[in-house]
Amino acid sequence: MSALRAEDIIRLFEEDAKARKRLAELLVMDEDVRLAIINAVVRDVATKSDIERVMREVNRLSVEVSALRERVARVEGALTQLVERVNSLERSIEARIMDVDKRIDALDKRIDALDKRIDALDKRINSLDRRIDALDKRMDEFGKRLDYMTRLTLILTGSVIAMLTVSIITTVILRLTAGLG
Repeated sequence: MSALRAEDIIRLFEEDAKARKRLAELLVMDEDVRLAIINAVVRDVATKSDIERVMREVNRLSVEVSALRERVARVEGALTQLVERVNSLERSIEARIMDVDKRIDALDKRIDALDKRIDALDKRINSLDRRIDALDKRMDEFGKRLDYMTRLTLILTGSVIAMLTVSIITTVILRLTAGLG
């Protein structure tokens, strides 16, 4: 048969709650064991010096907490100022955006008016281009007529000169013939 080890005994007590309770009763009933347990517990109980040390630590921590509260209050004050400043900046930016929007609207209206004027000017320019084209055609026709009239004038002038020459020559011949006769 195998020997029972301490770990096996502990495991058995872990598994059996009733056996654990009975063992505790047996240990408490034995005066020597009970004193040993009490001494072990008393060693873990805080002493007066331990309490004084803890109180000093609590006081130190209390001072640190007070200092931290003051810092938090200053930070909250600074944060409040920042929030107020951000709100002021937001209002200022919103006002500027509204002003810019109004200006953009005014510029849009002016651009629309200018677009209409440009369209009207384009129409006038197109009309003037058509009139210029018509004038160019008329000037071409006038030029052709002028060329025709110049040629006609030259022909008529040549005819008049020829007739004058014939008339002069006829007059001279008639006078010569009359003077001879």
